Amino acid sequence: MTTAPTAPGPPRGGPPRSGAPAPDDLAARAAALVRDAVLGDLARRVVDDCGADVGLVGVPDPEVTGPAAEGMVLRHWAGTRAELLHGLAVPAGTGLGGRALAERVPNWVPDYRAATTISHHYDAAVTAEDLYAMLTVPLLHHGAVHGVVYASLRAVVPFGDVRIGAVTRLAEAATRGLAGAAAWCGAPAPAAPRSAPPLTRREHEVLRWAATGRTNPEIAAQLGLTCHTVTGYLKSAMHKLGVRNRTELALTARESGLLD
Repeated sequence: MTTAPTAPGPPRGGPPRSGAPAPDDLAARAAALVRDAVLGDLARRVVDDCGADVGLVGVPDPEVTGPAAEGMVLRHWAGTRAELLHGLAVPAGTGLGGRALAERVPNWVPDYRAATTISHHYDAAVTAEDLYAMLTVPLLHHGAVHGVVYASLRAVVPFGDVRIGAVTRLAEAATRGLAGAAAWCGAPAPAAPRSAPPLTRREHEVLRWAATGRTNPEIAAQLGLTCHTVTGYLKSAMHKLGVRNRTELALTARESGLLD
C-alpha cells in the first residue's frame, strides 16, 4: 500500500507561524518596556536623589496630542497625592513644561502660582498637589526631544545651581538610556553632535567645573583665580555658545561634546 506524500512544512528560518509576534514587534515591545523603565526611574530619582516632593515625566504621545501636534502627556510620576496631573496632556508652549518643550531649554520658577512668565492652564492640577517651586528640563539627544522631566516642591524656594545640575544630570542619563532603547527597534542612528565654537583652555576648565554644580567661589578656589575672573570666563563661554545661563551652558556643552 502506497503512503500519500506528506506536505512539506515551512522552511527553517521562514516567516513565523500565524499568531506569533514578528521579530520587529518583539523588539518594539522590548524598547517600549525599556523606555517605561527608564522614565519611571527618572521620576523616582528626581524625588529620591534631588530632594523634590514630586517628580513627573512628560513624553510625546500622538494618540493623545495628534500626529501633527507638538505636545506631550504626563505618563510617569512619583510623590503625587492627587491624580489631576496623571495622564495630563501638555501642548508645547503651555505651562512650564510646555515652555521647556518648545524652547528646548530648562525653565524654573520659585512659585508656579504667582509666576507671570508662563501660562496658567494647569493651576487646578498644581494647586491640588500643593506645588509651588517647579523646574522643568527637556530630555534632549542630538536635537531630538524625548520629553520633559519636572522637579516640584511644596514650598516657595529658589532653585539653586546644585539642584538644577542634579536634575539635569539625571535627565542626561535618561536620554542616553532612551537612545539605547531606540536602537533596539532599529531606529536610525542619531546625527553627529553639532560642532561648537572653540573655547580657550581656561574657559573650558571653568566650564567643566561649572557643569558639576560648583559655585564661582568654589571654581575660583579650585583653579587659583578670582571670582571676577571666573565670572568673565563663564560669560565668554556663554556668549560663544549662544546661551543665557549656567544650566543652558552645561546642556549645550554636553550636546556639543565639550564635556565628553
